[in-house]
Amino acid sequence: MTNPLSSTTIRNLKALLDSAGLAHLGPSPRPEAMALDALNAQISAALKERSESERTRNLIRGTLLLWHDHLDAAHSIAQEIEDSDGSLLHAMMHRRELDYWNSKYWFRRAGRHACYPAIAGNVRPFLINEHAPLADQLTPRGVWEPAAFVDACEMAAGRKAGETNQQVLQKVQRFEFLSFLEHLCA
Repeated sequence: MTNPLSSTTIRNLKALLDSAGLAHLGPSPRPEAMALDALNAQISAALKERSESERTRNLIRGTLLLWHDHLDAAHSIAQEIEDSDGSLLHAMMHRRELDYWNSKYWFRRAGRHACYPAIAGNVRPFLINEHAPLADQLTPRGVWEPAAFVDACEMAAGRKAGETNQQVLQKVQRFEFLSFLEHLCA
């Protein structure tokens, strides 16, 4: 049994999520994203207390690598973890690759993941204020529906810039990543 990460470690890991701005819905790298070596060094420094399992360390690393647009490195980690958490990371990675069908497959493998209530709790109020029609689509009855989010991302990818609110979906994606990271740190 491992101890939960300290609040300082969690704060440092969350800061790595905030350091790059909003991730694109697709695989395009952002200039704000950290280089792979620098990011790995910062993740290692943040996880130096070694209170969590190797599996958890890898999932945290994979989540942050994916957020910083290192899809191949995140994919390598996700493929090695054959449980609900690994499947969720795998699903998020395939959605960013624009491999929507495969993303839905991995979301089904993740099942009703433990972080979904937190995602719904953050996403629903945000969407009600920012884009109400999406609130009922992505969080019907207050429940997070990851396949509906995949569909929304796919629809946005098929439209010209400006025809859909990409930034709203990017913020939803950030809530998803943050909720998953918090779940891994608990």
